[in-house]
Amino acid sequence: MEEEIKEEFKKSGFSLDDEEEVLQKCLTFCINYNLKPSDLVSSWEVYYLNRQLDESTVRNAEMDGFLLHLQNEQKEAVVKEEPNLYIYSSKDVDMILNYDEEDMKEEVPGTPTDKSLKLNSEPFNSPPKSYGNGYSSGKPSKLVTPFGRRTDKFVVKFNINSLPVVENNDGEHDHGNLEDEIIKRAQPCKRCSLMVHRLGPEPGCRFMYDKIEDRFNALENRIRKHATALFASGLYEEPMDPTVASQRNIFAVGMICCDGEGRLNEKSIMLQSSVEHSGGCNVRLELHNLKQFSVFPGQIVGIEGQNPSGHCLIASKLVDSVPLSTTVAVNQHPTKKQALDLVVESTDSSYVQKEISALIASGPFTTTDNLFFEPLAELLAYAGRKLPQLLVLMGPFVDSEHPEVKKGAVDRSFDELFCQEILRRLQDHVEYAGSNVRVILVPSIRDAQHDFVFPQPAFDIHLPNLEHQITGLTNPGIFEANQVKNGVCFFTLKFSILHA
Repeated sequence: MEEEIKEEFKKSGFSLDDEEEVLQKCLTFCINYNLKPSDLVSSWEVYYLNRQLDESTVRNAEMDGFLLHLQNEQKEAVVKEEPNLYIYSSKDVDMILNYDEEDMKEEVPGTPTDKSLKLNSEPFNSPPKSYGNGYSSGKPSKLVTPFGRRTDKFVVKFNINSLPVVENNDGEHDHGNLEDEIIKRAQPCKRCSLMVHRLGPEPGCRFMYDKIEDRFNALENRIRKHATALFASGLYEEPMDPTVASQRNIFAVGMICCDGEGRLNEKSIMLQSSVEHSGGCNVRLELHNLKQFSVFPGQIVGIEGQNPSGHCLIASKLVDSVPLSTTVAVNQHPTKKQALDLVVESTDSSYVQKEISALIASGPFTTTDNLFFEPLAELLAYAGRKLPQLLVLMGPFVDSEHPEVKKGAVDRSFDELFCQEILRRLQDHVEYAGSNVRVILVPSIRDAQHDFVFPQPAFDIHLPNLEHQITGLTNPGIFEANQVKNGVCFFTLKFSILHA
């Protein structure tokens, strides 16, 4: 059969390096997996294309990775033939060996009871398992410690304000009772009020397709919104036209601009007010009387000062932020008005609490040597024990910078990977934790399955039964939990602003 394998490789245009070793291993693969030489070569072609190998040479160094590829193909074939088949692993063997012999005698002869079904199901605090056929190269990295063997798990590295660490009596370190380890549930958490502000683009939007009128309206609305908020705070006067000559102090609100195409400097700072107050005209802004300041093009600021000549506004005070106590909404154009989604409609006093328990984590949720999503599984296992009210996960979920994604060695589409490895795990977690748990997903510009243009729309999640528990947030985005407003942004603008 070795000659047949060799001929099939030659027909497909492949040459053999270290011929004896390669043919011997290929013969073993054919015998173990009941493959014909033509089927083996076809599988090699798929592996060759997925790995993007440079030369059409079958090398002995690639045999380990090819073996893993064959194993994944065989597993897929078995799952397709018998979709309800349960594949046992070493975890099941360890569970059976550690279980009491008397209980085993009771359960083996008869029909499995509800208790045995729960014992055979995988608990949330068990080692992670991939839902799909995760890919891992056959060569383990020497620089990466296997995730399951890491030390100092769940150790607090930094504590803000020296708050005491409160441990729940959930049997996390108590391994005396196996049944408690597997099926014991923590006390259900109280529901938190959640309000998600849809500020960014909608899913499926067309990027770089905005009109000049839309840009103008967006900038005008920003200036008007800040002006209304500053005046409503009661700390400042009503905004006036900064381009009109005046000998007395005035208060104006506008956008920082540059008088040329170069970088912003002290002598090139301009202030553009709203159409309502100045018709959109600019005036030069002099800031030398201020002790310190920091501005950038596009920033909306409030200025107190004088304009004796009508050509230059001499600032005595600069306001670069809106007071937090101000909650004034601006009447915007209907097409530009933000959509405010109430994930939890009821805001009764029973749901409003003084504190909230939240678990916040940022991706990537994979190690560099595989796509098994072990960190995510460990995180959800921890959340299953602690049961926080709110779980906020920020991307990247399918990291475009992952070595296997860069090589194109993934045997599923990015959308399938996101649905099978992320959404399905979250769905299981929500079903386990109960109806009071809320999950928020925030995209990243490194998410391979999502639009990577900043700002990003929210994930388009279709889970009819869990739409009020698992929701997407734009990047950047704002949400309120128990009347605590939180802003989330996964892309720093400092570098872009400094080079504007």
